[in-house]
Amino acid sequence: MFSFRTTPLEEQLDKSLVEGQVGCFCTQNSWDADKGRYLYDLFRERGNLARIFSPQDTELTPAIGHIEVRAEDIKGLSALVVEIQDVGARYFSYTGDVFHLMSVMKDLGDDAPSLYIVDHMNPAGRTVEGSMPSGDCEPYVPKVAHRHGLTLGELANLYHNEIGARYPLHVISAMASESGRRLMPWTIAPSSDIPGLFTCDMYSGGALWNSTNVTPGIGTPRPYEYIGAPFIKTDRYDPLPQPAGVLLRPCSFTPACGRYAGQKCYGYQIILEPGAGYHSLMHTLQLIRHFHERYPVFELQDGFFAKLADPVLAGFVSGSVSAEEARGHMKSEEQKWIRKAKKYILYENQPYRIK
Repeated sequence: MFSFRTTPLEEQLDKSLVEGQVGCFCTQNSWDADKGRYLYDLFRERGNLARIFSPQDTELTPAIGHIEVRAEDIKGLSALVVEIQDVGARYFSYTGDVFHLMSVMKDLGDDAPSLYIVDHMNPAGRTVEGSMPSGDCEPYVPKVAHRHGLTLGELANLYHNEIGARYPLHVISAMASESGRRLMPWTIAPSSDIPGLFTCDMYSGGALWNSTNVTPGIGTPRPYEYIGAPFIKTDRYDPLPQPAGVLLRPCSFTPACGRYAGQKCYGYQIILEPGAGYHSLMHTLQLIRHFHERYPVFELQDGFFAKLADPVLAGFVSGSVSAEEARGHMKSEEQKWIRKAKKYILYENQPYRIK
């Protein structure tokens, strides 16, 4: 059973929400600016809040956050309400935690509660990049493009179908509340490494740096806009892959945490000219191949190829596939994903690829 609802959560009169035991799976993005409260406060006031699932650390922490859920934690619940902010790329940790939750609920069979997703608009917009996973990939990853162009509610609908779940899924429209209509989706940082407006445009490719020995500026105020490492040499003539509308400024930075914490790094700031259509995934793969060819110490670390999950793009990184072949493959895969995604769209605007 699936429903898409256009009235706010507090107006939903389902017995499971009003009288049943409710669990809330949420981050700081569950704050309702109009009511001045968090998602779970609604059920606390009603007296039927049974459990809160949230990140263990503070919302601005150097560590990558996760929300842990076990089957025994959700047994006996009537409803589980989810409110996080997805960031538009399939690697995002909290979204992966939602898919893990959905898989755990499927395994509960008839004992699973109803699932409610309080939706938010995608801060990365409807732009699509990359391909659906093929071969080995990370766990709890749906068959979506690297940059998928969907909202969390749309992704949940797709994943619910993919795993054959039978519990009810209800999506509350991102436009159902005044906050959803008024606040931009990056107003509250989704996580400590996604601080602002431009981060999501860089993240669909930039997150791959986390599986290399180059840091994407984690531990600086501008993650995924800065890339660097102590071994990179920016003072030599070394033409870098640079798409139209994109500038690469040589720079240095010292991360306060994460890889190379306290060490001086050299690298580049990625600057987008106004109106530039930036394909972060393709540019990142070009830069990774460039560093792979020029720096003997550059490493692709455990998890890189599972995150990329595409043998053709892996071949491009290793040098066995040309840039032209990689772009042609990417174009075909993006078109294929857009055709699939249309079945799950809940809002008027449609996903599109960068041409």
